[in-house]
Amino acid sequence: MTLKAIALNCSLKGKVESPSSTDAMIAVLEEAFADRDVTLTETVRVAGLDIKPGVSSDEGDGDAWPQLRDKILEHDILIFGGPIWMGQIGSVAKRVLERMDAFLGETDDQGRMPSYGKIAVAAIVGNEDGAHFSSAQLFQALNDVGWTIPAVAACYWVGEAMGSVDFKDLQETPEKVSKTAKMVAGNAAHLAGLLKSAPYPG
Repeated sequence: MTLKAIALNCSLKGKVESPSSTDAMIAVLEEAFADRDVTLTETVRVAGLDIKPGVSSDEGDGDAWPQLRDKILEHDILIFGGPIWMGQIGSVAKRVLERMDAFLGETDDQGRMPSYGKIAVAAIVGNEDGAHFSSAQLFQALNDVGWTIPAVAACYWVGEAMGSVDFKDLQETPEKVSKTAKMVAGNAAHLAGLLKSAPYPG
């Protein structure tokens, strides 16, 4: 069974060429997913797009969300990546979650949201505490709007509090991060395959 993943990099840096620790963590997961025959087709730098504020699927002229929304829903697995800011997920990630709120009113005849049967995992980075709180925020919000969260769904790294070393600056990926990435990918791919062959009844 062919499975596809897409990654959202919710870094506060809008330029793709700007180095991002979130990209580095997504790359760790990309390798782990490849071992499970899941293809990461694209990583989208969300801050580089004009995603309007709002809670509908189209906020009018110039809104980049409708195209990104369609692209996300064409995939089986969403890697939701982002940095920790002030102990919580950053504002770019929250903007994406707010736009997904529209899924609540976009159900099919069986009451299933567009995200039903699709898997979401998290890629969290930061140089202070907040990984558990950030993933908790993400998973509660994503589950509310129809995404399925597998066991061990977050791969994260946090550096020393008040330190200056970012994940992208590490010479090699810590063994614990690599091990967790394999678990995230394995569980997500397994569950995505099951739901693709046997969708939720609604």
